[in-house]
Amino acid sequence: MTLAELSVGVSARIKTVGGGGALRRRLLDMGLTPGTTVMVRKIAPMGDPIELYLRGYELTLRLDDAREITLCEEAGV
Repeated sequence: MTLAELSVGVSARIKTVGGGGALRRRLLDMGLTPGTTVMVRKIAPMGDPIELYLRGYELTLRLDDAREITLCEEAGV
């Protein structure tokens, strides 16, 4: 399951961060690192972007970037 597939209000733990080069570095710099618990707070009316809650702050992320983040199977962490 990827971060783009996570439903509103559901939490999950990040398993891997994909993407190449600059994209991967940017995602990691924003705090999206393996082992971090992330929750989807809102989805924009047209479906893109999504608002996430992690590490005590909100982060808005495009779905294309969210598809590069793989989550652990156990949802609701």
